Amino acid sequence: MHILGSFIKGVIEVADKVTGDHNPVDEQKEVLKSLLEKASDTKFGKHYDFKDILSAPNIHKRYAQSVPYFDYNKINEHWWSQLHEGKLDVTWPGSSDYFALSSGTTGKTSKRIPVTQDMIDAIRSAGIKQVLALNNFDLPPDFFEKGILMLGSSTDLAEKDDHLEGEISGISASNIPSWFRGYYKPGKEISEIDDWDERVEKIVEQAPDWDIGAISGIPSWIELMLKEVIKQHQLENIHEIWPNLQVYTSGGVAFGPYEKSFMALMGKPITVIDTYLASEGFIAFQNRPETDAMKLVTDNGIYFEFIPFLPEYINEDGSLSDDAPSLSISEVEENEDYVLVISTVSGAWRYMIGDTIEFTDVERAEIKITGRTKFFLNTVGSQLSVNKMDDAVQHLESKFDIKIPEYTLSAKKFDDGFYHSWYLGTTSTIDESKVVSELDDFLKDANKNYKVARSKALKGVKVNLVNPDVFNDWNDENKKKGGQVKMERVMGEDKFKDWEDFVNQR
Repeated sequence: MHILGSFIKGVIEVADKVTGDHNPVDEQKEVLKSLLEKASDTKFGKHYDFKDILSAPNIHKRYAQSVPYFDYNKINEHWWSQLHEGKLDVTWPGSSDYFALSSGTTGKTSKRIPVTQDMIDAIRSAGIKQVLALNNFDLPPDFFEKGILMLGSSTDLAEKDDHLEGEISGISASNIPSWFRGYYKPGKEISEIDDWDERVEKIVEQAPDWDIGAISGIPSWIELMLKEVIKQHQLENIHEIWPNLQVYTSGGVAFGPYEKSFMALMGKPITVIDTYLASEGFIAFQNRPETDAMKLVTDNGIYFEFIPFLPEYINEDGSLSDDAPSLSISEVEENEDYVLVISTVSGAWRYMIGDTIEFTDVERAEIKITGRTKFFLNTVGSQLSVNKMDDAVQHLESKFDIKIPEYTLSAKKFDDGFYHSWYLGTTSTIDESKVVSELDDFLKDANKNYKVARSKALKGVKVNLVNPDVFNDWNDENKKKGGQVKMERVMGEDKFKDWEDFVNQR
């Protein structure tokens, strides 16, 4: 009998019942009030008179009226840049212990996003909430005795002035609680290796010595790691070396496009749990098995606002217009696209994180990520979101019985007009003309705006089938393996030209 596992599972069950149900609307009101109170004496809080906002009958409305929207460039230029000059109490009391480096999907230049000790505590608290939510997935007691392999960026953070810098996955892993270290793999020594390929090599060496029950990380990097373990140990599937692997915690991107190729590496079904950890904080996690939507963490240092994702509210550079209306969680509706705006215990205020979401269940505060504000493909009015693109790729996988773990596209003008030019990563051989027809028909049925655009200026789609390794090589050359950054689903004109040149050289 698995005594330790049974004990841990019992503790989780009791803790989950004690915490009980919560009211996201009330929790968000308290979070906003707490944020404003704590930051009222900072330079930012004084500039925007947080104390006056706190005295208003409706704090949310007064807050929205008093403080403008910020994106990274705007808040960094006017406020966060002061932190790098050693100034204190700028947008949050004191200084930041860490800075999360993030290029997201927008380029090579890293953003430097402050991560305070309050945010570290909030991320840790959200992680505990996620562990408690495992009670809903009916996992056996022995699962709670197994190792958890977390593959992110290096935990060997760079020292700079009076703080440390690294990607958020590395910062989080370097702050795991002491009680968790016995379960954590690959362990401190390997996780500090900066070179991703070298780190994977060490994981491959140690793999037979570990009893892994769960894996966590971005799907594309996890796939590469699993393939290397399988290859080097001459396995049919990963369960031959880790027979007790039962859970994969995904994050960073939607898991859907990777599902078919990912599951092909398994010897038996596993539970997939989605998470939403960004450089700005731990935003949401999948709370129950009945849905793949994620529950917003509404009581833990992040206040959420939701801006209707409509063309009139989005500027050409992807930022929000000043008059874009802000909705609180009590005002949103299901199945509508919203731009996500957050205020946090790291001193981000009305900060546009760059993602768009939709609510699948308002009462439970459950969401799905639908895309990026800059990466909705809206050439000639097609308004094609990333989730619709993901759905289309999954449809192609099912229709032609192929695997497409990676893809990218751009709106490109050819001699006869605009086309959506797709690059699909697959090792299968298939008639590209059949893929073009199936893809175009699916998108017409799935998106009325796309159908209208196809009857006007959008001439259709073009498809190029390339080996998935090309995507990995592109990521390796342009970004750092294993971290939060990932392949762009939609590229701008200049980046897409670079991509096509890169592909043609292969």
